[in-house]
Amino acid sequence: MACEVDTAFIQAPEHRPKPQISDAGGIPTIDLSPLNNHPISPDLVAEVGAACREWGFFQVINHGVPVELRRDVEAAAREFFGQSAEEKGKVRRDEANPLGYYDTENTKNVRDWKEVFDFIVKDVVVIPAEAGSDEVQEIRNRWPEYPPGMSDACKAYARGVEKLAFKLLELIALSLGLAGDRLNGFFSNQTSFLRLNHYPPCPTPHLALGVGRHKDAGGLTVLAQDHVGGLDVKKKSDGEWYRVKPIPDSYIINVGDLVQVWSNERYESAEHRVSVNSKRERFSIPFFFNPAHYTIVAPLEEMTSEENPPKYKPFDWGDFFKTRKNSNFKKLDVENLQIHHFKISG
Repeated sequence: MACEVDTAFIQAPEHRPKPQISDAGGIPTIDLSPLNNHPISPDLVAEVGAACREWGFFQVINHGVPVELRRDVEAAAREFFGQSAEEKGKVRRDEANPLGYYDTENTKNVRDWKEVFDFIVKDVVVIPAEAGSDEVQEIRNRWPEYPPGMSDACKAYARGVEKLAFKLLELIALSLGLAGDRLNGFFSNQTSFLRLNHYPPCPTPHLALGVGRHKDAGGLTVLAQDHVGGLDVKKKSDGEWYRVKPIPDSYIINVGDLVQVWSNERYESAEHRVSVNSKRERFSIPFFFNPAHYTIVAPLEEMTSEENPPKYKPFDWGDFFKTRKNSNFKKLDVENLQIHHFKISG
């Protein structure tokens, strides 16, 4: 990336980060070791429910993902991003296949100060060929020649965090008063993907963001971040931004838009962003846990009643996913597709 900041990176004044952001009184930390007990502890379920209601975010420790899986994929990410632009460009993603390397992604039509490498959990994932079309396309991982062990490290890590994601999905379902496996069926042919993020030092961190303010579109996100920190979460109760303090070997969890819809807004996805700094690079690895492309998303029957009618019209996840992915590639003159476009006006 160039040392001078292109205007494409510059945030509107109201969205630029403040010089100081508090990390005090931040998102809850939840110990998942009680998951080893059967039945699942009601206290743990209640903790998860409170975190989802109050923040839409929480951090987990004693989560069961082997630490060596994370170490291996972090090492592979550092090696991959340390290569020349020419080498990384050999596995550049495009509109035909949104997997691989990319360094010109937009969030809310402003370019992010980052470079990424995307990959899927399974060998093949089926998504719509075009939004609104019955035709589908298969997307497959693109692996670089170097580092040589990158594909194995990424696949092993993906399997580890996928198991954690299903455990968290069960806890979220139970906290809503649903059967533990109520949401699992949506993820049988999942469109989940993982991303290796690299945020280089930025000469003007007061003007740009690693990722602009946004909410995650899918079911839930499981994020590994390094010790540098930079993830900011907007708290619903006061509208202030809070920095998520890194805890070694923990994962940061946030509910996505689909949980907001399924729960009929009992839980809401939270706005978040990534701040950058001028001195240190930062790495993170989100796992975006997404349902099958043919999933029709709507408030669950158990979450609605005559007094609490559905707040959203049903929508097709595959079309939504495809449209959102496409908007990451090009700057649009209109707002990116959001779930509020499916809101039923009351």
